Amino acid sequence: MDPRGLVMLVAILVAEICCVANGNLVFPVERRKRSLSDIKAHDARRQGRILSAVDLNLGGNGLPTETGLYYTKLGLGSPPKDYYVQVDTGSDILWVNCVECSKCPRKSDLGIDLTLYDPNSSKTAKLVSCDQEFCAAAYDGPMPGCKSEIPCPYSITYGDGSATSGYYVQDYLTYNRVNGNLRTTPQNSSIVFGCGAVQSGSLGSSSDQALDGIIGFGQANSSVLSQLAASGKVKKIFSHCLDNILGGGIFAIGEVVEPKVSTTPLVRKMAHYNVVLKSIEVDTDTLQLPSDIFDSENGRGTVIDSGTTLAYLPGLVYDQLILKVLARQPGLKLYLVEQQFSCFQYAGNVDRGFPVVKLHFDDSLSLTVYPHDYLFQFRGGIWCIGWQKSVTQTKNGKDMTLLGDLVLSNKLVVYDLENMAIGWTDYNCSSSIKVKDEATGVVRTVGAHDISSVSTCFIGRILTFFLLLTAILNN
Repeated sequence: MDPRGLVMLVAILVAEICCVANGNLVFPVERRKRSLSDIKAHDARRQGRILSAVDLNLGGNGLPTETGLYYTKLGLGSPPKDYYVQVDTGSDILWVNCVECSKCPRKSDLGIDLTLYDPNSSKTAKLVSCDQEFCAAAYDGPMPGCKSEIPCPYSITYGDGSATSGYYVQDYLTYNRVNGNLRTTPQNSSIVFGCGAVQSGSLGSSSDQALDGIIGFGQANSSVLSQLAASGKVKKIFSHCLDNILGGGIFAIGEVVEPKVSTTPLVRKMAHYNVVLKSIEVDTDTLQLPSDIFDSENGRGTVIDSGTTLAYLPGLVYDQLILKVLARQPGLKLYLVEQQFSCFQYAGNVDRGFPVVKLHFDDSLSLTVYPHDYLFQFRGGIWCIGWQKSVTQTKNGKDMTLLGDLVLSNKLVVYDLENMAIGWTDYNCSSSIKVKDEATGVVRTVGAHDISSVSTCFIGRILTFFLLLTAILNN
């Protein structure tokens, strides 16, 4: 083995021995098709990751019968090469499979070409050594046994048993910069990301699940968002609007000026986007629940995760909710589809036949969930219920509340990490929003995109991300 290979091996071994590291815009995002069973399996894996030392993985999907995850295309290196990565608001680092990896997936059923990142093929790539500031911050202090010639390792083990490990590199990330109303131009910035050398479990298989890596939009300093914010290029505010009607949608970084969005505080010192849910209302009737059912004092409260497809409620909440939802249709006969979804025959308009559900949060923010949101058409006149009973518990043994894309689609969702708040409003995700350049005060229009011609083999439509560089926008 050559010296470089030996150094890489040492880095990976160090990563496996050390504690799990914190690891970690603006590109086209594709939705991935899956069966109903795959959707539940995907959500179960994500809930396992919530309870592990690492953050959730995010995708983004509205209709369980149509799609499973969102992924995006980004450019890395000089000259830039394309990589397809899963979009994840629940994890922090950006990592991609690297050339040293012998068992990384080489093909994908998504109709995309997978690419192994090779630092040697990029003119701007630099190894991040374990004695550099980024590595010390990622490990909350100096790494034991560190020598300047050893790359900074990363290792993430997920709740479903899959894992990724490798080392950090620094290189150019290419994205779309907003430079006018409904206009963008390619822009690059030097960021630190993970070079994956060893993958296992679902991350190491060549299948319909295979991608080049994951880009995290979590809160840690290691995320791409945090790195760009630290360099003064963006504010730590991003928003998404996922369109499950026409496909595509909006993703922007920067302060949203229009539409106006009310917010609720994020629970501090949490790895995920946690909020305080106060009550649930069905057909104007408030569910009669124990006062501590959504308690976030010792647990994780309610998690907002657009990478989870469905919505999961504590058993007591779920039972009351379903009774209220079905109360208008006492003659419905429920039966199981794929042995896990409660479904029924219904020929009418679901928005007229079933009640609206409202979730009430701190600071008087409400989330309205319409029947066409929480009911999805399986086929023909068969409709299934998207609300699910939680099987995941918090550390203090309480059932977790996890709100996924079932309730978040067709809404503009704003994550304001500058003020530790999150908010949303019903919105036409095929339209546009206005985002402010903090440096100049200029307001730019960011529109929805539907780029379906990138590959003839792609299933679904593409959502384009836009990164608003607040310090260097053109006037």
